[in-house]
Amino acid sequence: MEVKLLDLKKQYETIENEINSSIKNVLSSAQFIMGPNVKKLEEEIAEFTGVKYGIGVGNGTDALLIALRALGIGEGDEVITTPFTFFASAETTSILGATPVFADINKDTLCIDPDSIEEKITENTKAIIPVHIFGQMCDMDRIMEIAKKHNLYVIEDACQAIGSEYKGKRAGSIGHIGTYSFFPTKNLGGYGDGGMIVTNDKKLAEKMKMLRVHGSKIKYHHEMIGYNSRLDEIQAAILRVKLNHLVEWNNLRNEKAHYYNQLLKDVDIITPVEDKNVKHIYHMYVVRSKRRDDLVKYLKENGIGTGIYYPIPVHMQKTYEHLGYKEGDLPVTEEACTMTFALPLFPEITKEQQEYVVSVVKKFFNK
Repeated sequence: MEVKLLDLKKQYETIENEINSSIKNVLSSAQFIMGPNVKKLEEEIAEFTGVKYGIGVGNGTDALLIALRALGIGEGDEVITTPFTFFASAETTSILGATPVFADINKDTLCIDPDSIEEKITENTKAIIPVHIFGQMCDMDRIMEIAKKHNLYVIEDACQAIGSEYKGKRAGSIGHIGTYSFFPTKNLGGYGDGGMIVTNDKKLAEKMKMLRVHGSKIKYHHEMIGYNSRLDEIQAAILRVKLNHLVEWNNLRNEKAHYYNQLLKDVDIITPVEDKNVKHIYHMYVVRSKRRDDLVKYLKENGIGTGIYYPIPVHMQKTYEHLGYKEGDLPVTEEACTMTFALPLFPEITKEQQEYVVSVVKKFFNK
């Protein structure tokens, strides 16, 4: 049996008519940039998240970059974030000339550790970027307390967590700004690149809307240096269809993750740990094993898709050698990067497929 890590074709087959109709409507309208679907999606995402404003942008990385720009982050500033995530969370800080500062992660949830954040704060710290990793939100009460105490901004990197909740509040709604990615593999994914910024701050929203279109409110009148980062109208139309299914899909991911937990309870791997305050939406089902590399190889040989998230912590990346981090500085992160990998998970995965995956895992440990 072959089991893909993610099967987007199966998802498309369940909504094919809706998707095709939405694309056809855009083509018939001949409005391809900043059209009505973008505006409606911004409103719908804001309502879904529980905030006042949504700003569609080109991708999740641009969402972070524009958020940081809007907050005035630049040369001489420091931004604290996690090293256990995709590179963009730190990269965007560096692009603006500021310095990313890395805090360690919680050994159970793999989210950024608030205690480690507080240890890293200096007079140059301006913001915190907590990443809601793999679909589980960080300890936002503690993070917001720290931010308030030290007068810091919080940008929630919710690119993997749209629809996740912390004490009933959805990812992106607690910090000063929230960011989403609509990369095709995300729980709410387009058929190309796309992103969204959300906030309750009207002035910030207006500034970010300007930054995404060359620093302009009125065409050809430029008030600041900005970017060309607009959400595509066709992608917005596709995402509006998918948004209607997101809660159901997230619930299915959670249900199937718990089935994995049940199947794997007697196997020598560490299954995901859910924070009691969080609704986990399982962007990925990430487990840990000290024999990860051999196990991943064995799974692939048996037709099972896997992915290693993440093989190298961001603070140990070559491009950040100048920051002076050395092995052992962030031990929880470094250990996680030797053990973590994802098993196949998507809303349409069948119990038969999950049982096959686990049977192969068990064979590996019993051989």
